Amino acid sequence: MSAPETTAAPGTITEPAIAVRVSSVDKVFETQGGRVHALEGIDLSVAAGEFVSLIGPSGCGKSTLMRLIADLDAPTSGSIAVFGKTPTRARLDQEYGIAFQQAGLLPWRTVAANVALPLELHGVGQAARRAKVDELLDMVGLAEFAERYPDQLSGGMQQRVAIARSLAEQPRLLLMDEPFGALDEMTREKMQADLVRIAGETGAAVVFVTHSIPEAVFLSDRVVVMSPRPGRIREIVPMRLAGAAAGPADGVGAVEGAATRAARTEGLREDRSFFEMVTAVREALHGAPVATGARGVETR
Repeated sequence: MSAPETTAAPGTITEPAIAVRVSSVDKVFETQGGRVHALEGIDLSVAAGEFVSLIGPSGCGKSTLMRLIADLDAPTSGSIAVFGKTPTRARLDQEYGIAFQQAGLLPWRTVAANVALPLELHGVGQAARRAKVDELLDMVGLAEFAERYPDQLSGGMQQRVAIARSLAEQPRLLLMDEPFGALDEMTREKMQADLVRIAGETGAAVVFVTHSIPEAVFLSDRVVVMSPRPGRIREIVPMRLAGAAAGPADGVGAVEGAATRAARTEGLREDRSFFEMVTAVREALHGAPVATGARGVETR
């Protein structure tokens, strides 16, 4: 599904359609040990079709922000809109799909039945369900495993099933909370390449939580760097990678098309622009220039 198009008079500059708008959001948790200020003054917009990663130290509120967008919790103050709707309305309208670090597949259901579950819950007919499941399993490269059960799959394959399930209702937004965090490095890199392709093919916007700098750089149009708790946005780093479309230096709008996303292949990981962007994100995380290590070495 492609991102919505907007029309305007010749010569008119229009703002891209906004998938997510977070305005002056604070989140405070009341705990037995006292108040925990998880997020403070968060302002962020994500364009339709844009891939944005959230990165920062553990406990900085990345997953909390994701949960607020997904209507799994509510902000203490401020507002959130998903395609111009409240998070609750967007959830009811199936505007977004969610994938977490654990695939969360039902062990008694086959791969096909796990992917079909959201469609069943919303009353989609059997023939239409079967056609959609076939399409999704083909997209994630698991068509031949449709009748297998989760315990017969590798961890990477289970995550691909979870991604297929999150796409079942053609959401315009994907919310992904460290979906590759438990995978080995080779599988993780393969899944990253698959996700770039899937995001390009579907046109969905993606908000992606990760602790991995190289992962954020490889996947994203922009990387949002957050500070230690209370989580604030320290810096937003636009990804300037070899073959990427030119876009604004900051703000919403630096969104690649499907053809440009296809250029994000394994070879990009050895390109000079990739290491420059890894360094830029590392410096934003540390708040100052940092010594660079060996090329290709993970720094989290």
